Formats: sequence, structure tokens, C-alpha cells
Amino acid sequence: MSFLSKLFGKKKDVAVEEKEIIPAKTVELVQTSFEAVKPIAATAAEIFYTKLFELDPNLKPLFPAADEDKMKEQGNKLMTMLSAAVAGLSNIEALIPVLQDLGKRHVAYRVEKSHYDTVGAALLGTLEAGLGDDFTPEIKQAWTDVYGLMASVMIEAAY
Repeated sequence: MSFLSKLFGKKKDVAVEEKEIIPAKTVELVQTSFEAVKPIAATAAEIFYTKLFELDPNLKPLFPAADEDKMKEQGNKLMTMLSAAVAGLSNIEALIPVLQDLGKRHVAYRVEKSHYDTVGAALLGTLEAGLGDDFTPEIKQAWTDVYGLMASVMIEAAY
């Protein structure tokens, strides 16, 4: 059963369904830990793209990697999108169409399904570097769960 059919396919109250998909504690852990990343957003974006290109150098041509100013712009877009998505976890029903649209747009940028795993690994690595000792196993699992759900929504919409 797909993520979206789990979310909308049953006759349960959406609020109840949201709790089954993303527990409140998970949302709290992700949102709270992201607050600690916001002050270092530019550095976090730089770490993210460095890790992304280390994990898969073939992704570099999808970005303006040779232009430092454009990569800073790209980093700002990444952090703005992440901030909105993390905030949107409080209202998953409204976040779903945003993620679907984002997934569809990424096809035009030549993003493939397999790239989502690499992005997830780069994101977790970035959070680990940015949060240091505060990146506990519990927070890592919360981010893993949330990213997995977001990526599955984007992939389902796009492919």
C-alpha cells in the first residue's frame, strides 16, 4: 500500500491517521533539532552539498557546482525548503501537495528515484556534522523516518 493511500485511503479521521504515519514525538524531535540548524543554515547547506557530491559525484552536473554564488543561492533554496517542510509536519495534510509538486518539479531537473537515497544520506550526514553530540540516535531515527515519508510522497507523485 502506498504512503498516500495509507494517508487518505482509509475512512479514519485524518488527525488519527497523521499520528499513525508521523508520531507527534517524531515531529517534535525533527522540529526541535532543526531549530538548532537554522543559525548555521549557510554552513549546513555547504556541508550538505559537499557530502552529496562525495556520495555521488555524478550529481554535480545537476547543480551549478562551479559557480560559488549560484551554489550559495542553491543552498538558500535548500534550507528554505527544508524549513518549510519541517514546519509543515505539524499539518501533514497541507504538506502533502507541496511535496508532490516538489517531486514533480525535480523530474525536470533530471532527478532520478535513486537520488533520493543519496540525498537522505547527505541530509543525515549534514545533521550529524551540524548538531554534533546533539544528533542522538533518537533524533537520527526521527529524521530518517520523516525524510523517508517525504521522499516517498515526492517519488510517488513524480514517477
